[in-house]
Amino acid sequence: MVDMSTQQQTTTTVVLGDAPLSIDDVVAVARHGAPVSISEAAWERVRSARSIIEGLAEDTVAHYGVSTGFGALATTHIPHAKRAQLQRSLVRSHAAGTGSEVEDEVVRALMLLRVQTLATGRTGIREETLRLYLALLQYDISPVVHEYGSLGCSGDLSPLSHCALTLMGEGRVRVAGGDEIGAAAALADAGLAPVELHEKEGLALINGTDGMLGMLCLAVHDLRDLLVNADIAAAMSVEGLLGTDDVFAADLQGLRPHPGQGLAAANMRAVLRDSPIRDSHRDPQACTRVQDAYSLRCAPQVHGGARDTVEHAASVADHELASAIDNPVITPDGRVESNGNFHGAPVAYVLDFLAIVAADVASMSERRTDRFLDVKRSHGLPPFLADDPGTDSGLMIAQYTAAGMVSEMKRLAAPSSVDSIPSSAMQEDHVSMGWGAARKLRRSVDALSRVVAIELHTAARGIALRGPLRPAPATGAVIDALAEHGEIAPGPDRFTAPDLAATHLAVVDGSVRAAAESVAGPLA
Repeated sequence: MVDMSTQQQTTTTVVLGDAPLSIDDVVAVARHGAPVSISEAAWERVRSARSIIEGLAEDTVAHYGVSTGFGALATTHIPHAKRAQLQRSLVRSHAAGTGSEVEDEVVRALMLLRVQTLATGRTGIREETLRLYLALLQYDISPVVHEYGSLGCSGDLSPLSHCALTLMGEGRVRVAGGDEIGAAAALADAGLAPVELHEKEGLALINGTDGMLGMLCLAVHDLRDLLVNADIAAAMSVEGLLGTDDVFAADLQGLRPHPGQGLAAANMRAVLRDSPIRDSHRDPQACTRVQDAYSLRCAPQVHGGARDTVEHAASVADHELASAIDNPVITPDGRVESNGNFHGAPVAYVLDFLAIVAADVASMSERRTDRFLDVKRSHGLPPFLADDPGTDSGLMIAQYTAAGMVSEMKRLAAPSSVDSIPSSAMQEDHVSMGWGAARKLRRSVDALSRVVAIELHTAARGIALRGPLRPAPATGAVIDALAEHGEIAPGPDRFTAPDLAATHLAVVDGSVRAAAESVAGPLA
Protein backbone atom coordinates (compact mmCIF):
# COMPACT_ATOMS: atom_id res chain seq x y z
CA MET A 1 0.00 0.00 0.00
CA VAL A 2 1.02 3.61 -0.39
CA ASP A 3 2.81 4.66 2.80
CA MET A 4 2.92 8.42 3.12
CA SER A 5 3.58 8.26 6.86
CA THR A 6 6.90 10.02 6.42
CA GLN A 7 5.17 13.15 5.18
CA GLN A 8 4.34 15.97 7.56
CA GLN A 9 2.69 14.74 10.73
CA THR A 10 0.42 16.61 13.11
CA THR A 11 -0.22 16.60 16.83
CA THR A 12 -3.23 18.93 16.71
CA THR A 13 -6.15 17.40 18.56
CA VAL A 14 -9.11 16.42 16.40
CA VAL A 15 -12.28 17.39 18.26
CA LEU A 16 -15.47 15.47 17.51
CA GLY A 17 -18.96 16.81 17.97
CA ASP A 18 -18.78 20.49 17.04
CA ALA A 19 -18.24 20.12 13.27
CA PRO A 20 -17.90 17.29 10.76
CA LEU A 21 -14.52 15.69 10.28
CA SER A 22 -12.48 16.54 7.20
CA ILE A 23 -10.52 14.15 5.02
CA ASP A 24 -7.33 15.63 6.46
CA ASP A 25 -8.61 14.95 9.99
CA VAL A 26 -9.11 11.29 9.11
CA VAL A 27 -5.60 11.03 7.68
CA ALA A 28 -4.10 12.81 10.70
CA VAL A 29 -5.64 10.34 13.15
CA ALA A 30 -5.38 7.18 11.06
CA ARG A 31 -1.88 7.66 9.70
CA HIS A 32 -0.14 10.09 12.04
CA GLY A 33 -1.67 9.34 15.43
CA ALA A 34 -3.24 12.75 16.06
CA PRO A 35 -5.08 12.82 19.42
CA VAL A 36 -8.88 12.79 19.49
CA SER A 37 -11.37 14.29 21.93
CA ILE A 38 -15.16 14.75 22.10
CA SER A 39 -16.75 18.10 22.84
CA GLU A 40 -18.88 18.59 25.94
CA ALA A 41 -21.88 19.45 23.77
CA ALA A 42 -21.52 16.06 22.09
CA TRP A 43 -21.37 14.28 25.44
CA GLU A 44 -24.65 15.97 26.38
CA ARG A 45 -26.25 14.68 23.18
CA VAL A 46 -24.96 11.18 23.92
CA ARG A 47 -26.46 11.20 27.41
CA SER A 48 -29.77 12.56 26.14
CA ALA A 49 -30.05 9.91 23.41
CA ARG A 50 -29.24 7.14 25.85
CA SER A 51 -32.10 8.16 28.10
CA ILE A 52 -34.48 7.67 25.17
CA ILE A 53 -33.21 4.14 24.56
CA GLU A 54 -33.51 3.26 28.23
CA GLY A 55 -37.12 4.40 28.16
CA LEU A 56 -37.85 2.13 25.19
CA ALA A 57 -36.16 -0.80 26.92
CA GLU A 58 -38.99 -0.80 29.47
CA ASP A 59 -41.72 -0.51 26.82
CA THR A 60 -44.05 -3.46 26.30
CA VAL A 61 -43.98 -2.74 22.55
CA ALA A 62 -41.08 -4.41 20.72
CA HIS A 63 -38.43 -2.04 19.30
CA TYR A 64 -35.89 -3.20 16.73
CA GLY A 65 -32.40 -3.60 18.15
CA VAL A 66 -33.60 -2.84 21.66
CA SER A 67 -35.90 -5.74 22.41
CA THR A 68 -35.80 -7.78 19.17
CA GLY A 69 -33.40 -9.89 17.20
CA PHE A 70 -31.59 -8.62 14.13
CA GLY A 71 -31.85 -8.85 10.34
CA ALA A 72 -34.19 -11.63 9.36
CA LEU A 73 -34.77 -12.29 13.10
CA ALA A 74 -36.18 -8.80 13.69
CA THR A 75 -39.62 -10.18 14.60
CA THR A 76 -38.24 -12.28 17.46
CA HIS A 77 -38.97 -10.63 20.85
CA ILE A 78 -36.12 -10.82 23.35
CA PRO A 79 -37.03 -10.83 27.07
CA HIS A 80 -35.29 -8.46 29.46
CA ALA A 81 -33.14 -11.16 31.04
CA LYS A 82 -31.54 -12.07 27.71
CA ARG A 83 -30.80 -8.61 26.33
CA ALA A 84 -27.21 -8.38 27.52
CA GLN A 85 -26.65 -11.79 25.97
CA LEU A 86 -28.36 -10.50 22.80
CA GLN A 87 -25.77 -7.74 22.43
CA ARG A 88 -22.84 -10.06 23.18
CA SER A 89 -24.15 -12.63 20.71
CA LEU A 90 -24.61 -10.00 18.02
CA VAL A 91 -21.00 -8.83 18.24
CA ARG A 92 -19.50 -12.30 18.63
CA SER A 93 -21.43 -13.80 15.73
CA HIS A 94 -20.78 -10.86 13.43
CA ALA A 95 -17.04 -10.84 14.14
CA ALA A 96 -16.67 -13.43 11.39
CA GLY A 97 -13.87 -12.00 9.27
CA THR A 98 -11.19 -14.07 7.62
CA GLY A 99 -8.12 -13.61 5.47
CA SER A 100 -5.17 -11.26 5.78
CA GLU A 101 -5.03 -8.62 8.50
CA VAL A 102 -6.18 -5.15 7.47
CA GLU A 103 -3.65 -2.31 7.73
CA ASP A 104 -3.46 -0.37 11.00
CA GLU A 105 -4.27 2.96 9.34
CA VAL A 106 -7.50 1.50 7.99
CA VAL A 107 -8.51 0.16 11.39
CA ARG A 108 -7.78 3.51 13.04
CA ALA A 109 -9.78 5.35 10.38
CA LEU A 110 -12.67 2.93 10.86
CA MET A 111 -12.64 3.40 14.64
CA LEU A 112 -12.42 7.19 14.38
CA LEU A 113 -15.42 7.34 12.06
CA ARG A 114 -17.50 5.05 14.28
CA VAL A 115 -16.62 7.19 17.32
CA GLN A 116 -17.68 10.27 15.35
CA THR A 117 -21.09 8.76 14.59
CA LEU A 118 -21.53 7.60 18.17
CA ALA A 119 -20.74 11.15 19.33
CA THR A 120 -23.60 12.61 17.25
CA GLY A 121 -26.17 11.49 19.81
CA ARG A 122 -28.13 9.62 17.16
CA THR A 123 -27.24 6.04 18.17
CA GLY A 124 -28.14 5.65 21.83
CA ILE A 125 -24.68 4.49 22.90
CA ARG A 126 -23.86 4.78 26.60
CA GLU A 127 -21.25 7.32 27.65
CA GLU A 128 -19.20 4.59 29.33
CA THR A 129 -18.99 2.57 26.12
CA LEU A 130 -18.09 5.56 23.99
CA ARG A 131 -15.35 6.66 26.40
CA LEU A 132 -13.77 3.22 26.14
CA TYR A 133 -13.94 3.33 22.33
CA LEU A 134 -12.25 6.74 22.37
CA ALA A 135 -9.57 5.33 24.67
CA LEU A 136 -8.68 2.65 22.10
CA LEU A 137 -7.59 5.44 19.76
CA GLN A 138 -5.81 7.32 22.54
CA TYR A 139 -3.84 4.26 23.67
CA ASP A 140 -3.21 3.08 20.07
CA ILE A 141 -5.00 -0.22 20.62
CA SER A 142 -6.01 -1.54 17.19
CA PRO A 143 -8.29 -4.58 16.92
CA VAL A 144 -7.25 -7.21 14.42
CA VAL A 145 -9.60 -6.83 11.46
CA HIS A 146 -9.59 -9.19 8.49
CA GLU A 147 -9.68 -8.67 4.73
CA TYR A 148 -12.99 -10.43 4.13
CA GLY A 149 -16.27 -10.07 5.99
CA SER A 150 -18.11 -6.99 4.75
CA LEU A 151 -20.70 -6.71 1.99
CA GLY A 152 -20.95 -2.95 2.45
CA CYS A 153 -24.52 -3.25 3.78
CA SER A 154 -25.67 -3.12 6.57
CA GLY A 155 -22.46 -1.20 6.71
CA ASP A 156 -19.12 -2.87 7.40
CA LEU A 157 -20.59 -5.33 9.87
CA SER A 158 -17.77 -7.79 10.38
CA PRO A 159 -14.87 -5.29 10.53
CA LEU A 160 -16.78 -3.12 13.01
CA SER A 161 -17.73 -6.19 15.04
CA HIS A 162 -14.06 -7.11 15.48
CA CYS A 163 -13.60 -3.62 16.94
CA ALA A 164 -16.68 -3.92 19.16
CA LEU A 165 -15.37 -7.25 20.41
CA THR A 166 -12.37 -5.43 21.87
CA LEU A 167 -14.67 -3.25 23.98
CA MET A 168 -15.99 -6.47 25.53
CA GLY A 169 -12.43 -7.59 26.31
CA GLU A 170 -12.51 -10.29 23.65
CA GLY A 171 -10.68 -10.91 20.39
CA ARG A 172 -7.15 -9.95 19.39
CA VAL A 173 -5.45 -6.55 19.09
CA ARG A 174 -2.13 -4.88 18.41
CA VAL A 175 -0.86 -2.09 20.65
CA ALA A 176 1.15 0.60 18.83
CA GLY A 177 1.71 -1.81 15.96
CA GLY A 178 3.32 -4.43 18.20
CA ASP A 179 2.72 -8.15 18.47
CA GLU A 180 -0.80 -9.53 18.47
CA ILE A 181 -2.18 -10.01 21.98
CA GLY A 182 -5.53 -10.64 23.63
CA ALA A 183 -7.87 -7.67 23.98
CA ALA A 184 -8.41 -8.25 27.71
CA ALA A 185 -4.67 -8.07 28.37
CA ALA A 186 -4.28 -4.94 26.24
CA LEU A 187 -7.09 -3.18 28.08
CA ALA A 188 -5.68 -4.19 31.47
CA ASP A 189 -2.21 -2.94 30.54
CA ALA A 190 -3.73 0.44 29.67
CA GLY A 191 -5.71 0.56 32.91
CA LEU A 192 -9.00 0.13 31.06
CA ALA A 193 -11.92 -2.17 31.87
CA PRO A 194 -14.14 -3.88 29.30
CA VAL A 195 -17.84 -3.02 29.20
CA GLU A 196 -20.97 -5.13 29.17
CA LEU A 197 -23.10 -3.94 26.28
CA HIS A 198 -26.66 -2.84 27.01
CA GLU A 199 -29.74 -2.50 24.80
CA LYS A 200 -29.10 -1.14 21.29
CA GLU A 201 -25.34 -0.80 21.82
CA GLY A 202 -24.36 -3.78 19.70
CA LEU A 203 -26.12 -2.31 16.67
CA ALA A 204 -24.75 1.16 17.35
CA LEU A 205 -21.22 -0.21 17.31
CA ILE A 206 -21.39 -2.17 14.06
CA ASN A 207 -24.00 -0.63 11.74
CA GLY A 208 -21.99 1.86 9.66
CA THR A 209 -19.99 2.36 6.47
CA ASP A 210 -16.91 3.45 8.42
CA GLY A 211 -14.39 1.04 6.92
CA MET A 212 -15.09 1.85 3.29
CA LEU A 213 -15.35 5.57 4.11
CA GLY A 214 -12.03 5.53 5.95
CA MET A 215 -10.35 3.91 2.96
CA LEU A 216 -12.00 6.44 0.64
CA CYS A 217 -10.58 9.33 2.68
CA LEU A 218 -7.09 7.84 2.61
CA ALA A 219 -7.32 7.19 -1.14
CA VAL A 220 -8.53 10.73 -1.94
CA HIS A 221 -5.67 12.18 0.11
CA ASP A 222 -3.08 9.99 -1.63
CA LEU A 223 -4.46 10.45 -5.14
CA ARG A 224 -4.46 14.22 -4.84
CA ASP A 225 -0.73 14.06 -4.18
CA LEU A 226 0.01 11.32 -6.71
CA LEU A 227 -1.65 13.28 -9.50
CA VAL A 228 0.74 16.16 -8.89
CA ASN A 229 3.60 13.67 -9.09
CA ALA A 230 2.10 12.33 -12.32
CA ASP A 231 2.09 15.85 -13.77
CA ILE A 232 5.77 16.25 -12.84
CA ALA A 233 6.63 12.89 -14.40
CA ALA A 234 4.69 13.70 -17.57
CA ALA A 235 6.45 17.06 -17.90
CA MET A 236 9.82 15.38 -17.50
CA SER A 237 8.87 12.86 -20.18
CA VAL A 238 7.84 15.63 -22.57
CA GLU A 239 11.19 17.27 -21.96
CA GLY A 240 13.27 14.11 -22.24
CA LEU A 241 11.46 12.93 -25.37
CA LEU A 242 11.91 16.31 -27.10
CA GLY A 243 8.19 17.01 -27.01
CA THR A 244 6.52 20.39 -27.04
CA ASP A 245 4.91 22.33 -24.23
CA ASP A 246 3.07 24.60 -26.67
CA VAL A 247 -0.04 22.41 -26.41
CA PHE A 248 -0.25 23.11 -22.67
CA ALA A 249 -0.82 26.83 -23.22
CA ALA A 250 -3.52 28.32 -21.00
CA ASP A 251 -5.60 29.65 -23.89
CA LEU A 252 -5.73 26.24 -25.57
CA GLN A 253 -6.65 24.51 -22.33
CA GLY A 254 -9.30 27.16 -21.71
CA LEU A 255 -11.16 26.03 -24.81
CA ARG A 256 -12.18 23.00 -22.78
CA PRO A 257 -12.58 24.47 -19.31
CA HIS A 258 -12.57 21.42 -17.09
CA PRO A 259 -10.97 22.58 -13.83
CA GLY A 260 -8.71 19.56 -13.39
CA GLN A 261 -7.38 19.83 -16.92
CA GLY A 262 -6.43 23.46 -16.37
CA LEU A 263 -4.59 22.61 -13.17
CA ALA A 264 -2.68 19.73 -14.74
CA ALA A 265 -1.60 21.84 -17.72
CA ALA A 266 -0.53 24.68 -15.42
CA ASN A 267 1.58 22.26 -13.39
CA MET A 268 3.27 20.94 -16.52
CA ARG A 269 3.97 24.43 -17.84
CA ALA A 270 5.52 25.39 -14.51
CA VAL A 271 7.79 22.33 -14.41
CA LEU A 272 8.92 22.83 -18.02
CA ARG A 273 9.50 26.58 -17.73
CA ASP A 274 12.89 27.80 -19.04
CA SER A 275 14.00 24.39 -20.28
CA PRO A 276 17.17 24.52 -22.44
CA ILE A 277 16.27 21.08 -23.78
CA ARG A 278 12.92 22.40 -24.97
CA ASP A 279 14.54 25.53 -26.42
CA SER A 280 16.97 23.38 -28.40
CA HIS A 281 14.22 22.22 -30.76
CA ARG A 282 11.84 25.16 -30.70
CA ASP A 283 12.78 26.22 -34.27
CA PRO A 284 10.29 24.56 -36.66
CA GLN A 285 13.08 24.00 -39.17
CA ALA A 286 15.06 22.03 -36.57
CA CYS A 287 12.08 19.93 -35.48
CA THR A 288 10.05 18.23 -38.20
CA ARG A 289 7.45 16.63 -35.91
CA VAL A 290 4.00 18.16 -36.27
CA GLN A 291 2.37 16.66 -33.17
CA ASP A 292 3.47 14.62 -30.18
CA ALA A 293 1.94 11.27 -29.33
CA TYR A 294 -1.22 11.29 -27.24
CA SER A 295 0.57 10.09 -24.10
CA LEU A 296 2.52 13.38 -24.15
CA ARG A 297 0.08 15.79 -25.75
CA CYS A 298 -3.05 14.68 -23.90
CA ALA A 299 -1.61 14.28 -20.40
CA PRO A 300 -3.54 17.29 -19.02
CA GLN A 301 -6.80 15.88 -20.32
CA VAL A 302 -6.28 12.49 -18.67
CA HIS A 303 -4.71 13.78 -15.46
CA GLY A 304 -7.36 16.51 -15.34
CA GLY A 305 -10.23 14.10 -15.73
CA ALA A 306 -8.73 12.02 -12.96
CA ARG A 307 -8.49 15.12 -10.75
CA ASP A 308 -12.12 16.03 -11.31
CA THR A 309 -13.16 12.47 -10.46
CA VAL A 310 -11.12 12.58 -7.26
CA GLU A 311 -12.81 15.83 -6.27
CA HIS A 312 -16.23 14.31 -6.93
CA ALA A 313 -15.23 11.43 -4.66
CA ALA A 314 -14.07 13.96 -2.07
CA SER A 315 -17.49 15.63 -2.13
CA VAL A 316 -19.12 12.26 -1.45
CA ALA A 317 -16.68 11.68 1.40
CA ASP A 318 -17.51 15.09 2.85
CA HIS A 319 -21.22 14.27 2.82
CA GLU A 320 -20.51 10.95 4.55
CA LEU A 321 -18.28 12.64 7.13
CA ALA A 322 -21.25 14.86 8.03
CA SER A 323 -23.54 11.84 8.43
CA ALA A 324 -24.83 9.81 11.38
CA ILE A 325 -25.27 6.26 10.15
CA ASP A 326 -27.07 3.69 12.28
CA ASN A 327 -30.27 1.67 12.23
CA PRO A 328 -32.50 2.39 14.00
CA VAL A 329 -31.48 6.01 14.52
CA ILE A 330 -32.58 8.60 17.06
CA THR A 331 -33.87 11.69 15.28
CA PRO A 332 -33.29 15.24 16.57
CA ASP A 333 -36.87 15.35 17.89
CA GLY A 334 -36.40 12.10 19.83
CA ARG A 335 -38.04 9.53 17.57
CA VAL A 336 -36.38 6.14 17.04
CA GLU A 337 -36.75 5.24 13.39
CA SER A 338 -35.59 2.48 11.05
CA ASN A 339 -33.85 3.67 7.87
CA GLY A 340 -31.54 2.57 5.07
CA ASN A 341 -28.65 5.00 5.53
CA PHE A 342 -26.26 2.14 6.22
CA HIS A 343 -26.31 1.14 2.54
CA GLY A 344 -22.85 1.78 1.11
CA ALA A 345 -23.82 2.51 -2.52
CA PRO A 346 -22.78 6.20 -2.61
CA VAL A 347 -19.33 5.35 -1.27
CA ALA A 348 -18.96 2.18 -3.32
CA TYR A 349 -19.61 3.99 -6.59
CA VAL A 350 -16.85 6.54 -6.13
CA LEU A 351 -14.41 3.92 -4.86
CA ASP A 352 -14.94 2.16 -8.18
CA PHE A 353 -14.62 5.43 -10.11
CA LEU A 354 -11.24 6.08 -8.50
CA ALA A 355 -9.93 2.64 -9.43
CA ILE A 356 -10.80 3.43 -13.06
CA VAL A 357 -8.97 6.77 -13.15
CA ALA A 358 -5.95 5.39 -11.27
CA ALA A 359 -5.63 2.65 -13.87
CA ASP A 360 -5.90 5.11 -16.76
CA VAL A 361 -3.34 7.54 -15.36
CA ALA A 362 -0.97 4.63 -14.79
CA SER A 363 -1.61 3.29 -18.28
CA MET A 364 -0.62 6.62 -19.85
CA SER A 365 2.45 6.86 -17.59
CA GLU A 366 3.64 3.42 -18.66
CA ARG A 367 3.26 4.39 -22.33
CA ARG A 368 5.56 7.38 -21.81
CA THR A 369 8.09 5.13 -20.08
CA ASP A 370 7.99 2.76 -23.03
CA ARG A 371 8.66 5.58 -25.52
CA PHE A 372 11.95 6.36 -23.81
CA LEU A 373 13.12 2.78 -24.32
CA ASP A 374 12.20 2.35 -27.99
CA VAL A 375 14.98 3.65 -30.22
CA LYS A 376 12.45 4.28 -33.00
CA ARG A 377 10.43 6.68 -30.83
CA SER A 378 12.91 8.18 -28.35
CA HIS A 379 14.48 10.64 -30.83
CA GLY A 380 18.15 9.85 -30.44
CA LEU A 381 18.37 8.04 -27.13
CA PRO A 382 20.11 4.64 -26.93
CA PRO A 383 17.97 1.50 -26.92
CA PHE A 384 16.42 0.95 -23.47
CA LEU A 385 18.64 3.82 -22.23
CA ALA A 386 21.38 1.21 -21.91
CA ASP A 387 25.04 2.14 -21.52
CA ASP A 388 26.22 -0.58 -23.92
CA PRO A 389 23.09 -1.87 -25.69
CA GLY A 390 23.27 -5.61 -26.12
CA THR A 391 25.69 -6.13 -23.29
CA ASP A 392 23.47 -3.95 -21.10
CA SER A 393 19.67 -4.13 -20.97
CA GLY A 394 19.20 -0.73 -19.36
CA LEU A 395 15.66 -0.16 -18.10
CA MET A 396 14.04 -2.80 -20.30
CA ILE A 397 12.62 -4.79 -17.40
CA ALA A 398 11.60 -1.74 -15.42
CA GLN A 399 9.05 -1.18 -18.17
CA TYR A 400 7.94 -4.82 -17.82
CA THR A 401 7.35 -4.14 -14.13
CA ALA A 402 5.25 -1.08 -14.91
CA ALA A 403 3.30 -2.97 -17.58
CA GLY A 404 2.55 -5.80 -15.15
CA MET A 405 1.18 -3.38 -12.58
CA VAL A 406 -0.90 -1.54 -15.16
CA SER A 407 -2.39 -4.81 -16.34
CA GLU A 408 -3.38 -5.67 -12.79
CA MET A 409 -4.81 -2.19 -12.28
CA LYS A 410 -7.05 -2.68 -15.29
CA ARG A 411 -8.41 -5.84 -13.69
CA LEU A 412 -8.86 -3.97 -10.40
CA ALA A 413 -10.85 -1.32 -12.28
CA ALA A 414 -13.71 -3.79 -12.81
CA PRO A 415 -16.41 -2.36 -10.53
CA SER A 416 -17.46 -4.06 -7.31
CA SER A 417 -20.56 -1.93 -6.87
CA VAL A 418 -22.45 -3.56 -9.75
CA ASP A 419 -22.41 -6.86 -7.89
CA SER A 420 -24.80 -7.95 -5.17
CA ILE A 421 -25.26 -11.25 -3.37
CA PRO A 422 -28.37 -11.37 -1.16
CA SER A 423 -27.82 -12.20 2.49
CA SER A 424 -29.67 -12.68 5.82
CA ALA A 425 -32.36 -14.95 4.38
CA MET A 426 -33.17 -12.38 1.65
CA GLN A 427 -33.90 -9.61 4.17
CA GLU A 428 -30.74 -7.88 2.98
CA ASP A 429 -31.36 -8.59 -0.68
CA HIS A 430 -29.20 -5.85 -2.20
CA VAL A 431 -25.74 -4.95 -0.95
CA SER A 432 -23.09 -2.49 -2.12
CA MET A 433 -19.84 -4.49 -1.99
CA GLY A 434 -18.20 -1.18 -1.06
CA TRP A 435 -15.66 -2.76 1.26
CA GLY A 436 -14.36 -4.85 -1.62
CA ALA A 437 -14.23 -1.75 -3.82
CA ALA A 438 -12.14 -0.01 -1.17
CA ARG A 439 -9.75 -2.91 -0.72
CA LYS A 440 -8.97 -3.15 -4.43
CA LEU A 441 -8.61 0.63 -4.70
CA ARG A 442 -5.89 0.58 -2.05
CA ARG A 443 -3.92 -1.87 -4.15
CA SER A 444 -4.47 0.25 -7.24
CA VAL A 445 -3.33 3.48 -5.54
CA ASP A 446 -0.16 1.74 -4.40
CA ALA A 447 0.50 0.48 -7.93
CA LEU A 448 -0.04 3.97 -9.36
CA SER A 449 2.65 5.38 -7.08
CA ARG A 450 5.08 2.75 -8.33
CA VAL A 451 4.24 3.18 -12.02
CA VAL A 452 4.74 6.95 -11.74
CA ALA A 453 8.02 6.34 -9.92
CA ILE A 454 9.25 4.16 -12.79
CA GLU A 455 8.37 6.92 -15.25
CA LEU A 456 10.25 9.48 -13.16
CA HIS A 457 13.27 7.21 -12.94
CA THR A 458 13.22 6.60 -16.69
CA ALA A 459 12.71 10.26 -17.55
CA ALA A 460 15.56 11.31 -15.26
CA ARG A 461 17.93 8.95 -17.06
CA GLY A 462 16.67 10.02 -20.48
CA ILE A 463 17.17 13.69 -19.63
CA ALA A 464 20.68 12.97 -18.39
CA LEU A 465 21.46 11.37 -21.75
CA ARG A 466 20.48 14.63 -23.47
CA GLY A 467 23.62 16.26 -22.04
CA PRO A 468 25.29 18.65 -22.41
CA LEU A 469 21.85 20.25 -22.72
CA ARG A 470 20.50 21.20 -19.31
CA PRO A 471 16.97 20.41 -18.13
CA ALA A 472 14.46 22.95 -16.86
CA PRO A 473 15.31 24.34 -13.41
CA ALA A 474 12.37 22.52 -11.80
CA THR A 475 13.22 19.28 -13.58
CA GLY A 476 16.82 19.62 -12.47
CA ALA A 477 15.70 20.04 -8.86
CA VAL A 478 13.63 16.85 -9.10
CA ILE A 479 16.56 14.92 -10.58
CA ASP A 480 18.78 16.16 -7.72
CA ALA A 481 16.18 15.01 -5.18
CA LEU A 482 16.01 11.57 -6.81
CA ALA A 483 19.80 11.34 -6.73
CA GLU A 484 19.73 11.99 -2.97
CA HIS A 485 17.50 8.95 -2.54
CA GLY A 486 19.37 6.54 -4.81
CA GLU A 487 21.32 6.01 -8.03
CA ILE A 488 19.64 7.36 -11.17
CA ALA A 489 22.57 8.27 -13.41
CA PRO A 490 23.17 6.37 -16.68
CA GLY A 491 25.85 3.72 -16.64
CA PRO A 492 26.47 -0.03 -16.88
CA ASP A 493 23.66 -2.27 -15.66
CA ARG A 494 23.26 -2.55 -11.90
CA PHE A 495 20.77 -4.11 -9.50
CA THR A 496 17.65 -2.24 -10.60
CA ALA A 497 15.12 -2.94 -7.83
CA PRO A 498 16.83 -0.79 -5.15
CA ASP A 499 17.01 2.14 -7.59
CA LEU A 500 13.28 1.89 -8.31
CA ALA A 501 12.50 1.55 -4.61
CA ALA A 502 14.48 4.70 -3.87
CA THR A 503 12.58 6.65 -6.52
CA HIS A 504 9.29 5.32 -5.19
CA LEU A 505 10.21 6.53 -1.71
CA ALA A 506 10.94 9.97 -3.15
CA VAL A 507 7.41 10.02 -4.56
CA VAL A 508 5.55 8.92 -1.43
CA ASP A 509 7.64 10.86 1.09
CA GLY A 510 6.95 14.12 -0.76
CA SER A 511 10.50 14.74 -1.99
CA VAL A 512 9.65 14.87 -5.71
CA ARG A 513 6.85 17.36 -5.25
CA ALA A 514 8.83 19.48 -2.79
CA ALA A 515 11.78 19.67 -5.20
CA ALA A 516 9.61 20.75 -8.12
CA GLU A 517 7.77 23.32 -6.01
CA SER A 518 11.02 24.76 -4.68
CA VAL A 519 11.58 26.13 -8.19
CA ALA A 520 8.19 26.14 -9.94
CA GLY A 521 6.14 27.38 -7.00
CA PRO A 522 3.05 25.64 -5.57
CA LEU A 523 1.56 22.91 -7.75
CA ALA A 524 -2.13 22.12 -7.45
